[in-house]
Amino acid sequence: MSNPVYLALDLPSLGTAVDLARKVKSHIGGLKLGLEFFCAHGSHGVHEVAKIGLPIFLDLKLHDIPNTVAGAMQAVNVLEPAIVTVHAGGGRAMMEDAKAAASERTKVVAVTMLTSLDERDLARTGVAGSAHDQVLRLADLARTAGLDGIVCSGHEISAVHREWKDGFFVVPGLRPGANGTGPAQGDQKRVVTPRAARDAGARVLVVGRPISRAGDPLQAARAIEATL
Repeated sequence: MSNPVYLALDLPSLGTAVDLARKVKSHIGGLKLGLEFFCAHGSHGVHEVAKIGLPIFLDLKLHDIPNTVAGAMQAVNVLEPAIVTVHAGGGRAMMEDAKAAASERTKVVAVTMLTSLDERDLARTGVAGSAHDQVLRLADLARTAGLDGIVCSGHEISAVHREWKDGFFVVPGLRPGANGTGPAQGDQKRVVTPRAARDAGARVLVVGRPISRAGDPLQAARAIEATL
């Protein structure tokens, strides 16, 4: 099985991002470019990173009216991303149009609930119930909209995988040695280890700061790969 680890390259310097990706490329399976990277470096940055030769996960979390999201998806097709994200909260019609506008070679996955949120955050936005229930509701919506899969935390992946056997699941907010609490989580509230997420059914494991901010990124990437 190919390496499921996608390194999050949300760095302010394009040169630094490219150098980091080249350094660890033999121990990861792809590169995730998020909103921070795209706003800083645009399409040019994506093209530069693509030269490294790894699949590109364009994590833009598109969320707007259906026509606008479809237009945005058509615009990024030229970048040939392997994966693009939309927000499940945009609704079924938006997700259907996003998938219809995407390249046949691109997997469109829906972000369910950010790993920086918990039940208290949900309640403050007027959503009742647990994070687990909210993720399952949005996963079902994404499935019926014809998307390839979803993004969710490692805490929900097992339950979603049971309901959606052939779904393509992306798990971010991963921390080696995570026990669900502690300062190593940073701004993440619902974390698991990369191995736990993979064993539960994740196809893509998004790892950022544990590699990019490590004293020795190459060794950090090797260590994570060894656990898989």
